[in-house]
Formats: sequence, structure tokens, C-alpha cells
Amino acid sequence: MTEETPGFDEHDEPADVSDGAASKKAADAADSAEPSTSEGPAGRAGDASAQNVGLTAELDQVRTALAERTADLQRLQAEYQNYRRRVERDRIAVKEVAVANLLSELLPVLDDIGRAREHGELLGGFKSVAESLETVAAKMGLQQFGKEGEPFDPTIHEALMHSYAPDVTETTCVAILQPGYRIGERTIRPARVAVAEPQPGAQSVKDGADGPEQPEGSDAGDGADTADGTGEGGKDAKSKDSGGPDEG
Repeated sequence: MTEETPGFDEHDEPADVSDGAASKKAADAADSAEPSTSEGPAGRAGDASAQNVGLTAELDQVRTALAERTADLQRLQAEYQNYRRRVERDRIAVKEVAVANLLSELLPVLDDIGRAREHGELLGGFKSVAESLETVAAKMGLQQFGKEGEPFDPTIHEALMHSYAPDVTETTCVAILQPGYRIGERTIRPARVAVAEPQPGAQSVKDGADGPEQPEGSDAGDGADTADGTGEGGKDAKSKDSGGPDEG
């Protein structure tokens, strides 16, 4: 039989081994904790600084994106305002063109009404209808122009007849053959007129008639005095011819 060593137990050896391993792990953990404890504040400061830099960069990106979106919104709003103004301007222009086209078709009717009024034929129910039509046309902006005696303007007048007159100083409308019409500043038909210009030689004749007067004491007066013997020269000549009284 094998003698057993006093105080040695087979079950005690694994317990000793496990206790040594645990002690070694505790020592390693203590060694690793010492450097982290010594570098802890510096490491936390570096992490905070890096985090601030990252947040600043993100904030700059957000600000840049916000500025771009704001510029896009302002540009879009300006384009929309321009679009609204353009649409309103086009709408007004289309309306004016439509009204002008309608009133242009009514001008012959208005001319007939004017001629009937001049001849005294605008009576009864026809007069009421004519006045109502003229009122409606005036409400739509139609204006009549063209009067006798006004200067001729080729932008609003159309000369159908031409003559000369001594009593005018410039080209003048002496007769209105057809009145003109306009809507606002837009002329839809010029006034058809007869014009008269000054006589070609009237101005030169007038200038000649108003020439300088003869100065006083001219030679013509002296000659007249000499011819009838009333001047001094005539008196001397008469006394020499008749001779003086006989002496003695």
C-alpha cells in the first residue's frame, strides 16, 4: 500500500490553482486601471473638444443650407410676383384690344347718328336709341375728337382735302369730314379733315407792305419846291431872270 503524505488532500490542489489565477487577474486589472486613472481628465477634455468641433461643423452646414433655401424662396417669390404683374398687364391689354375691336365696328353707326343729328333727323324713338348707344360707348372709354380751327397734327388727323387760305398762319383744320375716336391714349381712328395752309406769297407781300418809311426832308420834297419856284433855289432863279429895278 502506498503511504499517504500527512496533510495532503487531492481535492485541495485545484482550489490552490484557482486562487492563484484569481489573484493574477486582480493584479492585471489594478495595473490597467492605474494608467486610465492618471490620463482620465486629459482624455475627457480631448473628447469634449472633438465633439465641439463636430457640432460647429454641423451648425455651419445647417446655416449654409438655410441660407440657400432662403435665397431659393426669395427668388421663387420674386418670380411669382413678376408673373402676377405680367398676367395682370396682359389681362388689361387683352381687355383693351377686345373693347377697341368692338367699338371699331360701331363707328359707322355713330357716324350715321352724327349725320342724322346734323340734318335734324334724330327724332322720336330713334333719338333715344342713339343717345343710349352713345352713352354706352362713352362708358366703355370711347372719346371723340377733332374740331375746326385746331392745328393739323398728323398723328391724330388724316388730311383728305388741301387748300390755301390768307387768314391762317399755319396748317389748320378748316373742316371735319369725319370725327376721330380714341380709347385712353390709343387712337382707333384718326379724324378725317380738310386742311388749309397760308398763301405762298402772302407772307412776303405782307413783309413788303410793312417796309421802312421814307425819311423826312427827302430829295423828292426839295425837287418839288424847286420846280414850283417856292424853294430857295427857285426864288434865286426867278430874281435873276426878272432882273432888278432900273436905277436912275
